Amino acid sequence: MSRNSVLVAQAAALTIVLSTPALAVEGGTSFYLLGSKTTMAGYLPPPGFYGILQNYAYTGDADIDFETAGLELSGGVEADAYIALPTAMWVMNQDVLGGNLGFSLTTPFGGKQVEAGAITNLFGLATKELKAERDNWAFGDPVLGATLGWHHEKLHYSLGTLVNVPVGQWELGNPVNIGFNRWVIDTTAAVTYLNPETRIELSGAAGLTFNFENPDTDYKSGTELHLEGAAMFHASQTVSFGVNGYALKQITGDGGSGAVLGDFKGQVFALGPAFDFTFLLGSRPVTTNLRFFYEFGAENRMEGQAGFLNVAIPLGALPAVQATE
Repeated sequence: MSRNSVLVAQAAALTIVLSTPALAVEGGTSFYLLGSKTTMAGYLPPPGFYGILQNYAYTGDADIDFETAGLELSGGVEADAYIALPTAMWVMNQDVLGGNLGFSLTTPFGGKQVEAGAITNLFGLATKELKAERDNWAFGDPVLGATLGWHHEKLHYSLGTLVNVPVGQWELGNPVNIGFNRWVIDTTAAVTYLNPETRIELSGAAGLTFNFENPDTDYKSGTELHLEGAAMFHASQTVSFGVNGYALKQITGDGGSGAVLGDFKGQVFALGPAFDFTFLLGSRPVTTNLRFFYEFGAENRMEGQAGFLNVAIPLGALPAVQATE
């Protein structure tokens, strides 16, 4: 075997490792941000304009161990990400099907870093250790949202849809893309039970993510089912704490001519603490959420830790809204 052939094979191996091909969903990253609907999941705020800033951080890793065309790879990938998701929301004052209809626009911006290391063995003749690191900061795909919410005594429930518009940063072969380069539609139903007498909150959400094919890679990620929930104690009208978690199960495998390694299906579970706090900024109530998740039981996905720090504030002359409504 020529030296050039070995170098080409090793370069291909490094590309394979960085692109994390053994992870389900193209790029190993789902569109729906797991953990974004836990506490007060079913609660749509009163009519008005709102500014929301979600801050999401994630660190995780995955093992890589497979063989293809005489090339054996064994190693792992570590990834870190921070994504800021500023969102503008408008909740209409009109009655729609007995509830209120809200619209939102989110423009993500953030960064990712991937470190990969692997040992390659080419036909049992050439063994080499490979290492690489990539990072990237850019704007992601804008997300359009619509949510219909209802309130009935102690129950608050909603039905929402998110649409990913693939115009953000994305380039072929880049393992740290911020955008997805594919249309995605997510539909999620959520409910919150909040009893002001016992101060107990129980919230849950269930949704489906429908991925369209990436036209540049001919890769079609499978459909994903995601579940989220929280159990909280409202110590006062402004402070609550408890536990939250999420689960994801891919119900259809990846496909398309670009899915050369098969129809992977991914899953992951997570649990962790949650803390909500509301304070007044002048006459405006500012709601903050702090959520942490420790992942386990991952298959064909990264496994690690995730955290949110979210801030929401009403814009314009709106009446104060108490956290226990």
